[in-house]
Amino acid sequence: MGYFYRIDLHGQTRESAKKLIDSELKKLPPDTREVEIVHGFHQGTSLRDMVRAYKHPKVERKILGLNQGTTVFIIRQSSADKKR
Repeated sequence: MGYFYRIDLHGQTRESAKKLIDSELKKLPPDTREVEIVHGFHQGTSLRDMVRAYKHPKVERKILGLNQGTTVFIIRQSSADKKR
């Protein structure tokens, strides 16, 4: 069973939010499958736009849900995980 992880970007700038996401993705447990990014939307779309355009080798795809304040990253499985 995979893990779910959450990163809250409230109060961050675009630059600090990107650094935080990079840092958190590097240290994810290997069986993490989803990362919910909480970027909010009431204070503007700058963080949301950055998150939705964000690229990282661990991110297989993104889910844009009904909640406008979050984006879910589906994490790419490693080769070892696929063999299990």
